[in-house]
Amino acid sequence: MRLYRTLLLIVLSAISFYCHSQAQEASPFDFGRMWTFEQPPTDWFKEAYGIEADQAWFDDVRKSSLKFASWCSASFVSPNGLIMTNHHCSRDVAISVQEAGENFDNNGYYASELSDERRVADLFVEQLIKVADITERVLDAKSKASSDVEALEVESATLEAIKTEYSERMEWKDLRLQTVSFYSGGKYSLYGYKKYDDIRLVLIPENDLGFYGGDPDNFTFPRYNLDCTFWRAYDESGKPLDTSKHYYEFNIDGIEEGTPVFVVGNPGRTERYRTTAQLEYDRDYRFKHLLRWLTNRRDLMQEDYNKMQEDPSKEREAQDVLSTINNLSNSIKAYNGIMGGLHNPKLMGRKKAMEDKIKSNSQGLSYWTDLENEYKKLEPHAWAINLLGASSLRGKALQLLHKLGSYKQLISVDDKNEEEIKLAKEGLVELATDIDMAKEKKLLKLLLTEMKEESYPGDNTLSRMMDGNSIDGYVNEIFKNSVFLKSDANVEKFLSKDKNIKKSKDPLIKAADIIYSRYNESASAFQESSAYRKGLEAKIANQAFNVFGTSLPPDATFTLRISDGIVANYEYNGTVAPIKTTYFGMYDRHYANNKQFPWSLPERWTNPPMELLQSPLNFVSTNDIIGGNSGSAIINQKGEAVGLIFDGNIESLPGNFIFDEEHNRSVSVHAGGIHAALKHIYKAERIIEELMGS
Repeated sequence: MRLYRTLLLIVLSAISFYCHSQAQEASPFDFGRMWTFEQPPTDWFKEAYGIEADQAWFDDVRKSSLKFASWCSASFVSPNGLIMTNHHCSRDVAISVQEAGENFDNNGYYASELSDERRVADLFVEQLIKVADITERVLDAKSKASSDVEALEVESATLEAIKTEYSERMEWKDLRLQTVSFYSGGKYSLYGYKKYDDIRLVLIPENDLGFYGGDPDNFTFPRYNLDCTFWRAYDESGKPLDTSKHYYEFNIDGIEEGTPVFVVGNPGRTERYRTTAQLEYDRDYRFKHLLRWLTNRRDLMQEDYNKMQEDPSKEREAQDVLSTINNLSNSIKAYNGIMGGLHNPKLMGRKKAMEDKIKSNSQGLSYWTDLENEYKKLEPHAWAINLLGASSLRGKALQLLHKLGSYKQLISVDDKNEEEIKLAKEGLVELATDIDMAKEKKLLKLLLTEMKEESYPGDNTLSRMMDGNSIDGYVNEIFKNSVFLKSDANVEKFLSKDKNIKKSKDPLIKAADIIYSRYNESASAFQESSAYRKGLEAKIANQAFNVFGTSLPPDATFTLRISDGIVANYEYNGTVAPIKTTYFGMYDRHYANNKQFPWSLPERWTNPPMELLQSPLNFVSTNDIIGGNSGSAIINQKGEAVGLIFDGNIESLPGNFIFDEEHNRSVSVHAGGIHAALKHIYKAERIIEELMGS
């Protein structure tokens, strides 16, 4: 086996060298390796790794994996319902069961007895039990449609009918049914999930460990992060769930250089079938606007958090703000990585080469040009659709503008809906009387600054609003003179007569007229184009499907996939990253950064035994993952959990639109590192015994 692994590494190195030397050469693996369980890559596994994976193997690893709530992945890792996922998937819901005097961020939590495991309300996991291919029926129904719009309507109606029909079948009863479209409508599947909603917290590390390195270390390797949490599923009788038929046995020493490994989880979303024209739109408008918006809000929230740190009474509020900051920082780094890929001539050249290859087999069809022209029409609306939508992170002043615009429409029609008007009025009053003036001024000034910088050339939305005023002067005028930023009584009195709204010179109403209409104009442009664009996307994806068939995996859809790879080092910064890190490295980083957050450590970690220091902590592999895979188990060919996926390296971030085998690496918590922490720090003997089967 060692000889085979050595040969495999030589072959993969040769492939990497060839790909590197042929900068514009397209590869089928540009579309990735996120295989569906409906089309398991049995031939590829045998060819690449010499593994004879039969249907029983795929069924077992599928049923051992879980969808964790609506945002992450997880897996069963014991016969008694023990669940493993990431700290960053768990933290926000885990702190909801903190009791008086507890602080999970500072101290973590371990249920030393089964009775101490704490149930989190509304938390659930789902296990994929049944899968059916419904492609033929859906495509047959759509073929009778006379337009793109009708095709979408027929598709929706057919999928609903299929769900209704299957829900009455005995073997599908009591399952949550989900229809899934692949290849932009080239294939369709029906999934049936078993839901478990009695989920109890077993162990969560301190934030210093689960978020070790924070944003600076995010999407990097070498890495030192104990990003894990354990939960347990209970059955209807309140006993630990019997999962003895399907779970991953824990192997704390199950990998070495060249070991074939597999990630089983729910990758959220990729866009690898987008055309080069779409990717250029993403680069110049979509992600550019989004990145600035996220960065600006993160920076404002960081200011708020720093002030909260000075006030002990705001400790819990500060926890929530810190969580949002961490999430925003994660998104910012991810989108920066995508943007880097979109500006990379080599990667974009590969996308163009693949597109040209598919076009050459498409008999001169104009789908690509038609889609490019459609996006050209949308460019003037890109800034508005990206910046002007109501959002809590954009502030309540903007939400007021939207509510005012909507309310003005409601009272202007002949056939008024009095109940709808009443609810809208109550919403306006409630929002207007819950305004933090200083905070909302900052947010509105920030929005107007973004409009000034991002508006499409020639667009006069901002100038119409400010009428020659400066941004500071305009915002101060609104907050000084608008009735909606005064007392509850004034707002209610003002809204008591429709003519007050219709004839008022209130600056917020004037702004609402402009912002609300401009946003709706952009939303209408995208909506009216949507069916046509989706139709073209389906035709383009089908052309790729016609050329390659199911040898290409579909884009990620936050449904269960299996991704193959090997444990392998890679070159970076003029050196070579090892396949794994150890706790020694974590402590070196701790002291090298003067013990400061995000490299700080809790008190009980400050005197580690040598056995812990020598234990592996994180490792890398060539698996194809994306957001949503967080919490996925990484298994070896025996179906043993050898680690826990939690991140990718910085080179993996363009994976949203292309999979680059050469330097792309997935980053996992090593099973040996989890075991070492349980043993030496948390003294979690009952969990160790359960994991190790002793």
